[in-house]
Formats: sequence, structure tokens, C-alpha cells
Amino acid sequence: MASSDAWVKEYNEATKLAEDISSMVSEWSSCPASGPEAQRQSSSTRKKITILGTRLDSLQSLLSKLPGKQPLSEKEENRRMDMLANLRSKVNQMASTLNMSNFANKDRLVGPEVKPDVMSRTVGLDNNGLVGFQRQIMKGYLSRLFDNILLGICSFNLIALFFFFFV
Repeated sequence: MASSDAWVKEYNEATKLAEDISSMVSEWSSCPASGPEAQRQSSSTRKKITILGTRLDSLQSLLSKLPGKQPLSEKEENRRMDMLANLRSKVNQMASTLNMSNFANKDRLVGPEVKPDVMSRTVGLDNNGLVGFQRQIMKGYLSRLFDNILLGICSFNLIALFFFFFV
């Protein structure tokens, strides 16, 4: 029962965070569209939305592991899945209000899972050909991922330099 209670406690904390974000979004909507205060408010809200999204992913993972540790009735498990889905829907609505359209698109870092022409290019390849083709695709993914990581590091360094010199 302890792990079930932990899930409920974590869900309640996520709900409180969602309510906090909701009030921040309504506050943001009432502020002037530009200026440092609006940017600060928007940035803070986006950060909290991202944190909440991570918490919801954690709750989803915890819920899938819970039946092994603490058996739940099917009805209770479905109820919790619905609770998570409703909260995730709210989060996505708040994210769209702030134009965080990429919030739900985690494939943006590495591209789409499977391109349609990739499947057609593998027809007729033997094992060595498939391995070579797979290496070629992975090099492309890794190259894009490396570029994105490098951009993130550069952004982080700029932020660190800003705080070092101006704060």
C-alpha cells in the first residue's frame, strides 16, 4: 500500500503544480504582450510546464510498475490512467496557450521514427547491406543529435557567461 500511497501523493503534487501553472497562464494572458516581465513570466511558466510533463511521465512509469509491487484492481488502474490522461490534456492545453507546440514532440531531437522511403530502400538488401544501411542511418541520427547537444551546450555557456558578468 505504501507505493500506491506514494503514487497518490505524487499525483496530488502534480495536480497542485498544474493549478499553479494554470494561474500563471491566466496571469500571463492578462499581462502586456511584451516587456521583461512578460518574458520572465512566460519563461517561468514554460519551465514549470516542462517539469510537470516530466512528473507525469514519471507517474505513468510508476503506474506501469505498480501492479507488480502492489496489485491494483483493474478499475482503480483505469481510473488512475484516466486521471493522468486528463492532467496531461490540461498540460498540453496550457503549453499550446504559450505556443509550446514542440512540448509534446519529443522526436524533434532525433527526427521521426521511421521514414516511409527507408523501408522501401531495405528491400533486396542482404545482411551486410542492411548492416551498412543501418550504420549510415545511425550516423545521420547521431550527427543531428550531436548538433542539437552542441547548440544546447553553447546556449548554456552563453547563459553562464551572462550570469557571471552581469549578476
